[in-house]
Amino acid sequence: MNSSSLNTTQLPKPAPSRNEVRNEVRNEVRSEATTLRDNNDVTTLQITDDLDLLLSILPPRIRMALDQANRAPELIEIIMDLGRLPEARFGQGEMYLSEQEITLDDLQMVIDKIGDFGADNRAGIERTLHRISAIRNRKGKIIGLTCRVGRAIYGTIEIIKDIIMSDKSILLLGRPGVGKTTLLREAARVRGQERRVVIVDTSNEIAGDGDIPHPAIGRARRMQVVEPTLQHEVMIEAVENHMPEVIIIDEIGREQEAVAARTIAERGVQLVGTAHGNSLENLLMNPTLSDLVGGIESVTLSDEEARRRGTQKSVLERKAPPTFDVLIEIQDRQRMVVHHDVGAAVDALLRGRTISPEIRNIDEQGRLRIEKTVGPEAERSAAGKVGKHRRPRDTRESAAPNGKPAVESNGSAYNRWEEAQAAVADYAREEPAQVENPSTRLMRVYPYGIGQNRLRSAASALNVPIQIVDNLTQADVVMTLKNYYRQQPQPLVDAERRNVPIYVLRSNTVTQMEQCLVDIFQIPTDPVDIFTEAMRETQEGIQQVLNGENTIELQPRSAAIRSQQHQLVRAATLLSHSYGREPYRRVRIFRKE
Repeated sequence: MNSSSLNTTQLPKPAPSRNEVRNEVRNEVRSEATTLRDNNDVTTLQITDDLDLLLSILPPRIRMALDQANRAPELIEIIMDLGRLPEARFGQGEMYLSEQEITLDDLQMVIDKIGDFGADNRAGIERTLHRISAIRNRKGKIIGLTCRVGRAIYGTIEIIKDIIMSDKSILLLGRPGVGKTTLLREAARVRGQERRVVIVDTSNEIAGDGDIPHPAIGRARRMQVVEPTLQHEVMIEAVENHMPEVIIIDEIGREQEAVAARTIAERGVQLVGTAHGNSLENLLMNPTLSDLVGGIESVTLSDEEARRRGTQKSVLERKAPPTFDVLIEIQDRQRMVVHHDVGAAVDALLRGRTISPEIRNIDEQGRLRIEKTVGPEAERSAAGKVGKHRRPRDTRESAAPNGKPAVESNGSAYNRWEEAQAAVADYAREEPAQVENPSTRLMRVYPYGIGQNRLRSAASALNVPIQIVDNLTQADVVMTLKNYYRQQPQPLVDAERRNVPIYVLRSNTVTQMEQCLVDIFQIPTDPVDIFTEAMRETQEGIQQVLNGENTIELQPRSAAIRSQQHQLVRAATLLSHSYGREPYRRVRIFRKE
């Protein structure tokens, strides 16, 4: 039996009783579910549960219009608003179902045939997955209904089944209607075959309306919630009273629920939940739910640490370990983006580095394809970053050809030190790959407001191949000055729209351009060379004075390094003073008289 036979069943006239329809449809559902288990070639089987029951609660003219449209497999929801024409929404397109406007009698007919509305203005049909949501006026009277079709889709979990079957806590992220609840329902069924699973079903969307849960959740148990505001209490109650090994939660949306989720995860229970949002970056900027991925706090650095990092004194850092180990962004039913290490991904975002998530999709032949994004392919993840080197407008920037985001080049050696250290850690965790040496690749640069001769001089000094172009469509990167970038002229706006990386210089100098080219071409630098060299020079100077020299004058250094040099000299029971003016101020070592 194909999956469409259930959806295209003609509505008999007069309509049979609800129990007769339910029993007939449920037998067909079980038959198709058995086909799924027995046939290894079937990976996804869509089954519309009790669609006839949903249609039976509608006014006759709306039922007839839907029957004539013959698009039941595509039906998503039916809209009934007082004083407006009834409307059906399909996977692609919409249509009006009648030329007669909805009346209060039409709404009351539907209300009388369904369960009671809860505090969240949602109701259902017993032992089905359909959801009826109400719109009320200021007096609390219902003036609109959204009748959403509930479907149990077996096999949809295959794309992430290996992750679901692990013991890691998983957060599913996606926009409304993308299929988060469907995945949760299937995850509960599959996980329930091996583990004790409890579902906290706040709106009865996962296991359906009524006291008896829908068979689509398998052996998993379901706990209902009296009021949505009490969801966090039921979550804790599930752990304390029913000894679950896995807890399934739909729509974590309040701060108390986020706190309860952290409590559950810390008790060693696997947590699988959903939240609204498009990406990890969106969730990180949500003050209510950011705790699910560790949260953000502003940290004030010491002067010395700020100089070492090459940043401002106030930076953003992850506040705590993330509640969920894995985060999955659901782009659509056949394509998902997986962050296997949420803590590392959040740290990378806050430091302004490019993250490299795993992309999973089902191709046209039904095969699972897994890709690891690197370099330019990580542009989707690099967009919208919240790094400490960025201004709010920089959230439109994309990854550079070397996989770095477009950042402001501040010329700090210690900033490159921090980025180099982080890059080394990232590469150590990844498998080695054959990549083109960036320093040998010709880079086409579109300069906006900077000296072209100076840029050529900087490239010549570093011995890197560049080509200056005057057409943005030919450019690999754009290089401009800070004051031009703030004004957002049209060429820079076009570059951002085309996802062309933009490098912002503080000044129109050869030194700034050299530092920018070092970042673009990933020219290796010794990140600890300055500090290590200064300390080595100080130790040699101390030794020379101890061996008989009267005074030793060291090379000019920054104030932070001079402070460390003075400490070394004092530890050797010698004297030292600083002489000269910045940037030529230096330390002189001599004996005590």
